[in-house]
Amino acid sequence: MVGRPVALTAKDRSLRLAERSFYTTPLTPCPYLPGHLEQRLVTFLEPGDAGSLLNALNQIGFRRSQSMAYRPICPGCNACVPVRIPVDAFEPGRNLRKVLSRNEAIGWTERPKRITREQFELFHRYLNVRHPEGGMAEMTFGDYARMVEDDPSPGSLVEFREDGRLIAVSLTDRLNDGLSGVYKFYEPDLERRSLGTFVILWHVSRARQLGLPFVYLGYWIEGSPKMAYKARFRPLERLTRAGWVPFGDGKPAAR
Repeated sequence: MVGRPVALTAKDRSLRLAERSFYTTPLTPCPYLPGHLEQRLVTFLEPGDAGSLLNALNQIGFRRSQSMAYRPICPGCNACVPVRIPVDAFEPGRNLRKVLSRNEAIGWTERPKRITREQFELFHRYLNVRHPEGGMAEMTFGDYARMVEDDPSPGSLVEFREDGRLIAVSLTDRLNDGLSGVYKFYEPDLERRSLGTFVILWHVSRARQLGLPFVYLGYWIEGSPKMAYKARFRPLERLTRAGWVPFGDGKPAAR
């Protein structure tokens, strides 16, 4: 799955990551931009250091997937831009307030990362409607268990219910400086309720309650309709070569 080991930049080494092993993945077709090739820089997380390591990696633009953290290093492309919401500065606009109002009856529970059949059935309904062409649509109950349970990162499964019905789930990492929604899925027949947007707004509210300054949203990708929604959460910050700056300032993206 992974290719040759690579060296870190001076900036990455300054975050005490030099002792880690990093690898590059083979080139594969990009799932977001047709005609582009994807390549990732990957490191494996370990139980003893996943919390502090994951926090440092998020600060320099990495994203978690199971027990790995990755960052795009696609040749000739820097379309993937890490973005995060500064919690104290964020105020939902009119459309986002409507989303909150439509979903005000939803309750939530943070649970340990232990899967249930109810979650898996919702997960499959979501994939079959929203992403039927993706490889995840073929995941079994065991595959789902490994996705959720086989990782050393600190965090939880957040269940969202209305009148007792499970309608959304978020796999969420808790970092030293924020929350990161690793993966979320929701009831596809409630598409007009904007449940995906609601789950992000919940992360902002929860981070504020916990005194955490950021919500990490992963990558905004210019030209990708699948990722366009992230630009709605203003003010937003993006990672550049100069560090985290306000989104839309025109500075080049980090690599």
